[in-house]
Amino acid sequence: MPVYTVHAPLAVGRESVPATDRFVFVRDGFHFWAFVAGLIWLIWHRLWLALLGYVVLSIIGEVTLSLLGAGAGIRIAVMGLFALLMGFEAATLRRWTLSRRKWHQIDVVAAADEESAERRFFERWTAQRSAVNDLSATDRGAPPPTRHSPGQPFSRPPSGAREEIIGLFPQPGASR
Repeated sequence: MPVYTVHAPLAVGRESVPATDRFVFVRDGFHFWAFVAGLIWLIWHRLWLALLGYVVLSIIGEVTLSLLGAGAGIRIAVMGLFALLMGFEAATLRRWTLSRRKWHQIDVVAAADEESAERRFFERWTAQRSAVNDLSATDRGAPPPTRHSPGQPFSRPPSGAREEIIGLFPQPGASR
């Protein structure tokens, strides 16, 4: 089953949540059209720096192969391998461009197609937003919750647990 990464732009101004119609789903895996027509695929997805790198590497490859006196079969094989690399790394180039544009990866979804991935993501996202009402909770860079929150059942260790700990834990109040 394909895996999709979900990317969202930064919230602008007073918005705490970015516009959900701008979320981008990037499928991981081999992209056939990037393999067959890499130049057009890069233009279609507006990956301008990747397009520049693609053109520069293609020119360098052709010039190098012509200086080495390689035949037509070798040139086709090398450019075919370059196109194969483009097909495999197309999703990585999209993610890299989105991160350069200050977009955040907010989730990973496994689904059969992009529509199913969107449905699955938004079902989970709306349930989480209604429970927490905070987008930063889905941000993978957020610190973990603290254990000493008042009113939480797991805040206080069981009585006598400090003396019974076995292992390489530091003793409370001991020098390090």
